Amino acid sequence: MTAGPTPGPGRAEATGPTGPVEGPPGPGPDGAVEADGPQGAVESQGAIDGATTRRRAASVLFGIGLAVLALDFGTKHLALQALEGREPAKLLGGLVYFSLTRNSGAAWSIGADHTWIFSLITMLVIGWILWTALRLRSLPWAVSLGLVLGGALGNLMDRVFRAPGWFVGHVVDMISVLEPYGRAFPVFNVADSALVCGVFLAVFLELTGRQRDGSRLGRDGRPVTPTAPRERA
Repeated sequence: MTAGPTPGPGRAEATGPTGPVEGPPGPGPDGAVEADGPQGAVESQGAIDGATTRRRAASVLFGIGLAVLALDFGTKHLALQALEGREPAKLLGGLVYFSLTRNSGAAWSIGADHTWIFSLITMLVIGWILWTALRLRSLPWAVSLGLVLGGALGNLMDRVFRAPGWFVGHVVDMISVLEPYGRAFPVFNVADSALVCGVFLAVFLELTGRQRDGSRLGRDGRPVTPTAPRERA
């Protein structure tokens, strides 16, 4: 009987009844052990879905914000061109008037002597929205925050760049309801409208338990839908 070849130095093979016995999967090229099985596949797919949802929500937020900012800038430019030094324009039988005004404060000229405070508050709100956008996974919240972002930027541009000076500029308003020049209701602009709509939508989402991470809370305060898995670093 002839003896079979013996393994050379540094090469040991383990054999079983049916052939070589394979060990656990080794580390990949970067030293990480790959996860096999259904659980690893589910987690990977969940991470991909979460990243896609986050990018979609951020796109909606910034898209709406830029659209509101552009519309607000355009309507203010037209108002300055068409209404400066002229009588108010009546629309819908007097339900709406276009009358040009400049406001250094908030609604009803509240805080007119402290314009810089509104600029500071607006910048803080914008900063919070930008920070939230990094973690946002809810499309309804993206719409809400996009409206608030666009409205805040629209009025901030006025306070920063318009007369009488930096960060104390007067906001251009032109829409008056029922009476011209805000005699029945404060004169407002597109940015104000977007801000109000965004805030009301945010309140509705909070009351109905919809969270910014895409989950939803029930009446008992417990999650009804799970949050999207976090992307792996």
